[in-house]
Amino acid sequence: MIRQSTPDDLAPILALWMESTIYAHPFIEERYWRESEPIVRDVYLPAAQTWVWEEKGVLKGFASVMEERFLGALFVAPVAIRNGIGKALVQYVQQHFSLLSLEVYQKNQSAVNFYHALGFRIEDSAWQEETHHPTWIMNWQADQTL
Repeated sequence: MIRQSTPDDLAPILALWMESTIYAHPFIEERYWRESEPIVRDVYLPAAQTWVWEEKGVLKGFASVMEERFLGALFVAPVAIRNGIGKALVQYVQQHFSLLSLEVYQKNQSAVNFYHALGFRIEDSAWQEETHHPTWIMNWQADQTL
């Protein structure tokens, strides 16, 4: 169900990103996300390694890693949330990288809790000037004792 994305996945990834980012961030104006779509499409996704969760030809989630360590995107279709897709995608990525960091809005407490349960720890905070909301910088490191 998890596979490397292909160029044919771009349109479904963008549609899933738009739907799920609006759903996950009700505290940010939808207009901001609509205006951000070109940079996601033309800059972020081409620079990232992306894996998708697909069921019966339908994309249900995706994860993107930039610069070999930044989990820049994890999105699951709202109808598929709490079905283990996000967890499976993060765990898949964790198998391929020994260090990961991410940035998550502080108001998105369910996401903060989700990442914490998968071993990410809050290391710092930041301020997103574009959205006027604070974020947490969270890091994960593979167990070095194995």
